[in-house]
Amino acid sequence: MVDPALSSLGAQIVLAASSDENHPPENIIDGSTETFWMSTGMFPQEFIIRLAESMKIALVTMHCYNVKTLKIEKSISDDATDFEAISEKEFEHTEGHLQTNDIPLNGTTATHLRFIVTSGYDHFVSVHRVSVE
Repeated sequence: MVDPALSSLGAQIVLAASSDENHPPENIIDGSTETFWMSTGMFPQEFIIRLAESMKIALVTMHCYNVKTLKIEKSISDDATDFEAISEKEFEHTEGHLQTNDIPLNGTTATHLRFIVTSGYDHFVSVHRVSVE
């Protein structure tokens, strides 16, 4: 299945609450778990992915490290406004390897997805990949 949350298919990061030049937010949508976006500390941290077009989403998978609590919001507007909450999840702590979490979205329609990391298991978190089905 093709992942519409890939930059090679037109997805974009349109906002990130923090950025490190060595680990930019665009790494989230490059298709690799070897690269990542690193927060710069403090919570909440957030990023917004704009998909190439509005679509129905059944599932989001997030590969990350040190994320404790995540909220996901969606927007169907063209300009990343009017977000509504669609999911909130607490992740299990994993020591020494990536957290991989499937978050069912039950066919909700979205153009933008906002991911808000409200807490972490450490001062810094990393998000390696977000994929959408």
